[in-house]
Amino acid sequence: MPAKRSNLFIISLLGALSVISPFAIDMYLPAFEQIATELAVEPTVIALTLSSYFIGLALGQVFYGPLLDRFGRKRPLLFGLGLFVLASIGCALAPDANTLIALRFVQAIGGCVAQVASIAMVRDFFPAKDSAKVLSRLFLFIAVSPLLAPSIGWVMVAAAGWKSVFLVMAVIVGVILALIQFLLPEGHKPDTSISLKPGPIVAEYLTIIRHPRFATYAFAGALSFAGLFTYVAGSPIIFISGFRLSEGTFSIIFAVLAVGFIGASQLNVVLLRWATSETIFFSALSGQVVTALVFVAGAAAGWWGLGETLALLFVFLSCVGLTNPNASALALSPFTKNAGSASALLGFFQLGFGALISVGISAATPQDSFPIIVIFAVTAVCGLAVLLVGRRAAAVVAPEAVSTPSEPQESDDAQVASESSEETSVVSSS
Repeated sequence: MPAKRSNLFIISLLGALSVISPFAIDMYLPAFEQIATELAVEPTVIALTLSSYFIGLALGQVFYGPLLDRFGRKRPLLFGLGLFVLASIGCALAPDANTLIALRFVQAIGGCVAQVASIAMVRDFFPAKDSAKVLSRLFLFIAVSPLLAPSIGWVMVAAAGWKSVFLVMAVIVGVILALIQFLLPEGHKPDTSISLKPGPIVAEYLTIIRHPRFATYAFAGALSFAGLFTYVAGSPIIFISGFRLSEGTFSIIFAVLAVGFIGASQLNVVLLRWATSETIFFSALSGQVVTALVFVAGAAAGWWGLGETLALLFVFLSCVGLTNPNASALALSPFTKNAGSASALLGFFQLGFGALISVGISAATPQDSFPIIVIFAVTAVCGLAVLLVGRRAAAVVAPEAVSTPSEPQESDDAQVASESSEETSVVSSS
């Protein structure tokens, strides 16, 4: 295989890996009503299948990093993708909602390895000078997933029912698994010096979380980001159950609102030329709070129809598109040697907070989505409170924790935020 074609094959395969979880999250959203009817539960109960997937995705972030370093890339990938395939088949055969919720957790534990490994393998197969270019291509795959996945899922649900979505997931990931096994070289030799003992791993995570800069921006950012998870889990209830829109119309709306989140994350690259990550994060989080409070007040008064709801959600998600990359950059900026562990812990908080908070969606009903709107406001307000309390301590970065003096740190933060703006759409499907 020629070198250029070989690189194209690797990038395409890594791109396919990177969208496994986004598609697993978004593709079955139009089927909520159908699944709820067949399993004889409310759509709010089916929303818990998203929460359980988010929880599995969060936990997997913490465990797969050391495994991919200790055993190489292929063995953990083959195990995780195999688990995903089996769990997907199990989801299609699930006899009740509780079984489906549990199997979605298992599916996430398996599928999480794809996202973690795809980023790691960029460093394995490409020189450092090409990493940003390759990552940008990968994130194009990811950015397209929330635009396409619900529409593809809607077509499949209309043609063959909700079970077909999970069966097709199993087939697609099975093909990817085979390509990895037979055509993808091992990019990282197993390293037996990597410790898998819980003691050293936990100690390192505790050291990271005690850093005031990490704690402030990781927690504030995670609370802001929880609004996205709440939207993803609650949108079928708001639009299909509440406004009685068709699955096809919902798919179009989901794609349009995703443009706000993705577009804002890309706008962040431009804004960083004139403002610091701290300024953008504070401004966007404040805007998110104001939007959420207006949303709650109008919903309580019964003012908002479909048009107003779409406009408010578009602004709300655009604010999240700005907060997420800057929070990530600011939280990770103090770390050099243990940047991988810090990144894994950050992902754990972002996904974990979102997963746990989105469980609150079960308090909503098809006739009343007000609890979902309240969650938007509570998480945003709590995020702003964490920032206001912690940002003074967070402004001081311990010199031993960074690789550059404190004065140029702002430009480092801006560079990481710019790169994170491309990455931020990973969990938008998230």
